Amino acid sequence: MAYIGNGVEYALHCLLWLTEPVEQRPSSRDLADLQGISPAFLAKIFAKLEKAGIVEASGGIRGGYRLARPTSKISVLNVVDAVEGSKPLFDCQEVRGRCALFENKPPKWATKGVCEIHAVMLRAEKVLRDELSKTTLASLSDGKRMPAGFQNQVRTWFADRQTAREDARIAAMRSRAGHDDKER
Repeated sequence: MAYIGNGVEYALHCLLWLTEPVEQRPSSRDLADLQGISPAFLAKIFAKLEKAGIVEASGGIRGGYRLARPTSKISVLNVVDAVEGSKPLFDCQEVRGRCALFENKPPKWATKGVCEIHAVMLRAEKVLRDELSKTTLASLSDGKRMPAGFQNQVRTWFADRQTAREDARIAAMRSRAGHDDKER
């Protein structure tokens, strides 16, 4: 049976940090570090989200991610399908035709129509997908439970991370320039 993996949870939590406009776009590494998630795993997830048109990336030292469309236009189902692929909830193995008494030649009555077990799973999947399609990032972000000012702390944290990257880049450039001068 297929299921919704932890990549979807990681993606949704990260996307919620992108619902509020920020001056500096956070990188996937920043989002991973903020939440204690593997940066390499999250980078793979964000590549899928970008391919699905949920986020857009900008490159360079000031690069990072932002939502590609309004939060009201991004459903949880969009995220699930982007991260997990549009796979069925249940993978019917047609066990009903494998009865030992059939000796590998099941009669038509045994395999006619949709299996009752598969039918209930199809109905359950429809209900699940309908619910996931009705729930958007906008509705999830409206329910965020955080104290006043915490969003500002997160913005500052992202800005500080970007400043540290820029400082490191400038220091590396100066170091290379000094090294090049010594070689001449």
